Amino acid sequence: MTPWTFDEWFVVALARTIADREVVFHGFASPCAQVAMHVAKRTHAPDSLLVEGATYAVDPVPVFVPPTSNDLALHRDAVYRMRFEEFFDAACRGAVDRMFLSGGQIDAYGSTNVTGIGPWPHPKIKLGGGGGGGNISASIGTLTVWTTRHRSGRTLVADLDFLTDIGHRTREGTRAELGYTGGGPQWLVTELGAFTYDDEGHAVLRGLWPDVDLADVEGATGFDVRRDLGELALLAPPTEAELAALRAVDPLGVRRSEFADAELARAFP
Repeated sequence: MTPWTFDEWFVVALARTIADREVVFHGFASPCAQVAMHVAKRTHAPDSLLVEGATYAVDPVPVFVPPTSNDLALHRDAVYRMRFEEFFDAACRGAVDRMFLSGGQIDAYGSTNVTGIGPWPHPKIKLGGGGGGGNISASIGTLTVWTTRHRSGRTLVADLDFLTDIGHRTREGTRAELGYTGGGPQWLVTELGAFTYDDEGHAVLRGLWPDVDLADVEGATGFDVRRDLGELALLAPPTEAELAALRAVDPLGVRRSEFADAELARAFP
């Protein structure tokens, strides 16, 4: 078996959250999600429909993923180039099945903050903002939430400093109570493990990476770690086909920009 690094395994896990024939979207500056979409398209989900998050190109076939998601190389061989308003119309009417979503903070219900860290109205750190994510996270079919900064202890938090993108519930109520039509988060994948969501919309730890233990997760998580651990196919070792697809589409390693050096040093098997 070809050896692999953790960043490769992580992206493969994200790719596995995509089902065949889904319409899938990623946002700005999301190299892990971007590469994952192309890996899924080239392996188990050939009939998925990919929408690039900055260029709105539909099913492009880039020679490789460039360092910026705004690069027009991502238009190569696209079957269509959507206008900004076309995509948001599609998302609002439920025609987009999955969106990848991350954040500087993520709470137990999958809501995220990409607006600012610290008390309002004068946060300590201003983040990039939602770019419309607050709207479309409410109506897209399902969400894959991810972060590569779980271990910091500052990302999975009990309370968000600002709610940018909605998960399963907020202080004002659940998705159903608020009239939102999207299904909400299905997966939360971090560099420590993978979570699904229970009937209350609360994250449930379902699997750990092999070099991580439960204490690592509990020590880095700001909310109660509910768990139902067992064999999780999502975190199974990558196949040769998945590794080949990943390395072909991301020879520059743009995915690596999302990881701390310590995470990049993790290697398997």
